Amino acid sequence: MSGEPELRGRAARLARLFPAGPRRAARTPFVLLVVLLLGGGLIGLLVLNSALSEGSFKMDDLQKDTKSLTDEEQALQRDIDSYSAPDALQRRARELGMVPGGDPAFLAPDGTVKGVPSPAGMPAARDAPAAVRPPEVIGAGAPAAPAPGDTPTAATPTTDGR
Repeated sequence: MSGEPELRGRAARLARLFPAGPRRAARTPFVLLVVLLLGGGLIGLLVLNSALSEGSFKMDDLQKDTKSLTDEEQALQRDIDSYSAPDALQRRARELGMVPGGDPAFLAPDGTVKGVPSPAGMPAARDAPAAVRPPEVIGAGAPAAPAPGDTPTAATPTTDGR
């Protein structure tokens, strides 16, 4: 007799479902699975490394662009600062024939005049060429205002109608 007990009935039927004898697993599918997983992992690492390198190059290019644009912005800001300096504005205004304004007068909401206006100063001969009086428009409907420094005469009516 063998060392195994003999099975009868239901146990015998269940025992027939399982193969008898020592089991041996097939190695080929397991080895193929392991090789595929390792190969897929290596390819994934290669793709990831390439993407990181590409991102690094793009970041480097963007940093260079940012630096050049920052330098350009600073140069333009220096130009703006030099053009908006008070002495540069005054020099450019004189080149255009502008003169400094006099004291202003203000109108209150009730129509009264606050302050005493004074005419704009005439440029000195050494600073700029003599100011050219703007041409008067004929037939504009209102008399032309006198130029700064002119005194009203009979030929030049004042703005209040006298």
